[in-house]
Amino acid sequence: MILNYQITPHDNSTLTPMIFIHGLFGSLSNLGMLTRHFANHRTVIQIDLRNHGLSEHADKHDYDSMPQDVLETLDRLNITKFVVVGHSMGGKVAMQLADMARDRVEQLVVLDITPIQYHENHHAEIFEALFAVEQANISSRAEAAKIMREYLNEEMVIQFLLKSFNKGQWLFNVQALYKHYPDILYWNDIAPVATPTLFLKGSNSFYISKPEHFAAIEHQFPHAKIEQIENSGHWLHGEQPAQVLEQMQAFLDAQ
Repeated sequence: MILNYQITPHDNSTLTPMIFIHGLFGSLSNLGMLTRHFANHRTVIQIDLRNHGLSEHADKHDYDSMPQDVLETLDRLNITKFVVVGHSMGGKVAMQLADMARDRVEQLVVLDITPIQYHENHHAEIFEALFAVEQANISSRAEAAKIMREYLNEEMVIQFLLKSFNKGQWLFNVQALYKHYPDILYWNDIAPVATPTLFLKGSNSFYISKPEHFAAIEHQFPHAKIEQIENSGHWLHGEQPAQVLEQMQAFLDAQ
């Protein structure tokens, strides 16, 4: 599948292009505060994963199909070597890319996710809110927000989700994401990847917090660095963009 993408070319740069991959319920604009910085120095590509944004909807949604979509899209753009940055579900896609295309991924940045299978369902209320909006047959974001507040009490999450509400419809494929939620939590361990890798964890996030999380990173990405972003949760790039950019730039410059 060729994904919807936005490319910001930098014709005078010799640096490797960077690919940015959003998380669950997101779209290509979600990492914009990061891409704008790096677009000053190199070509950047933002993508909508399948079942998100303006990319095609499909029944299949797993870590075999999503990385393959990214590779097909990069092939269409004639991009062979690249740096990949991924948040949450997009971080898992990025890690799979580092495994599937070991000769093409030069550096890897993973934002607040671990290469493990998670078992906790932290999105049940979000799915309830999304389905309620669908069933209400309303058209405005204000009406959608009012319904969502009956299910969700985090305004930041509501506003994040509403970025994908357009003309009375969710841009992401709610039914497919709900059906394949176990596939999104899933992870099949990969053989150790030698690619230089940076994991950034939110200080208040549980996604990289347990001994088994650190063990999984060490086993599958033995050359990885793990850095903590202070005073941030799972959306660390939105909450503390300056810290995230500082850590990313230092990592990229050191290689």
